[in-house]
Amino acid sequence: MSNLISKPSSLTVSQHFWKYAIPSIAAMLVSGLYQIIDGIFVGHYVGFEGLAGINMAWPVICCIAGVGMMIGMGGGSLLSISRGENKPEDGQRVLNNAIALIVLLSIAAAVFIHLWGESLLLLQSASGANYTMAMDYIEVFAYGAFFTAAATALPLLVRNDENPGLATKLLIVGATLNIALDYLLIAVYPLGLKGAAIATLVSQAVVVVLGFSYFFSSKANTKAKLNLSSICFSQMKHIIVLGSSSLFMFLYFSFIIALHNYLFMKFGSAVHVAAFAIVGYVATTFFLLAEGIASGMQPPVSYYYGAKEVSNIKATVKLAVKVIMVLAVSTVTFINVFPEFVIGFFSSQDQALMAETLIGMRLHLFALVLDGLIFIATMYFMAVNQGGRSLTISLGNMLIQIPFLLMLPSLLGVNGIWLSVPLSNIALCIILSPLIFSEIKRINQLGEQPTKSDLHTFSELNAS
Repeated sequence: MSNLISKPSSLTVSQHFWKYAIPSIAAMLVSGLYQIIDGIFVGHYVGFEGLAGINMAWPVICCIAGVGMMIGMGGGSLLSISRGENKPEDGQRVLNNAIALIVLLSIAAAVFIHLWGESLLLLQSASGANYTMAMDYIEVFAYGAFFTAAATALPLLVRNDENPGLATKLLIVGATLNIALDYLLIAVYPLGLKGAAIATLVSQAVVVVLGFSYFFSSKANTKAKLNLSSICFSQMKHIIVLGSSSLFMFLYFSFIIALHNYLFMKFGSAVHVAAFAIVGYVATTFFLLAEGIASGMQPPVSYYYGAKEVSNIKATVKLAVKVIMVLAVSTVTFINVFPEFVIGFFSSQDQALMAETLIGMRLHLFALVLDGLIFIATMYFMAVNQGGRSLTISLGNMLIQIPFLLMLPSLLGVNGIWLSVPLSNIALCIILSPLIFSEIKRINQLGEQPTKSDLHTFSELNAS
């Protein structure tokens, strides 16, 4: 069983980081293409009402993807820690319980959407064409919730099973198929948002079949077993607690998008909701890159934490922060210098939509670097088995934006809605500073403890 453990002793910190970061970035981008590709086709072939409808449907669908991300990140972190501690049997139990969670929680998510999906659309002030299109979209996903949750979780588990390249390939297959089906079901056969949902769901189903095939094959380092005796509720709870920050991050996005949609309908119109959808796609592109970097940081940091290699933990985190900052500055510069080029991917005919989107991009995205740093902090605490602190950041990120969104629109109108998120991120980073300094102190103290190799050497000296 020792061959299941990957020992990165021959790799430098930078090589170990990029070994996971590059496939993780690619995987996040490809997985995010499902949403972005839908937006591109809907924007060009359906129009601003379609963009508004899909943006109102997304908060509802987000809960399914969040369940998958929670299981994938929580289970993946435990898989990496088990490798660092050289306990492959624990990794197998984690995988079996993660699969059981996918089945159970996806059923719960499907029931939730069937019961309250329509109400959630009405709470966002959906009406007319955008309401009808949004209902078409969520009804398809309600029946295929299992595939959405599993397609989110499985590539993350495959990645942490020492196969980051295969995880990326799975997502590339799904995204490529999604492009072809979007063209077929939106451009050729004008099925609108229902066609977009079917295209995404079929693509995700293919990813799920391939992902499960891997874990039940001889190629898997950690093999899944259909054995009810291996199901452990305490293990499930550990996966949920450790990955809960990812779920709350998705719920945060869901809630914030829904609140934005409501406010834009109150202080503006469906055109503003459509503009927010386009700005959201641009922001999502950065978020996927940033989350890919943060997710790529997680396996090395988890390994180093299990092995108590504190200097390597610090070096990995510093490298991730530098990459995030360069990416954020480059993104903000590009969208301000070439805004028409960026917006043209989603709409080239509607001048009113173009004008509103231009304003929104410049106001809403100026503090992207802080979003990236929040991703890093959340993933770091998850990687070092500090799920409570990771959850604190996610909850804080959600709660602090509410007062900004409730106050600024009354003072500044639509511009206040655009500015709420970046200003609240500034406030959050100030509030979280003591938590970060406390963690630096804790990790330094961990480095002062003797490692396993130190104890082994000490015992040899005593024996001699």
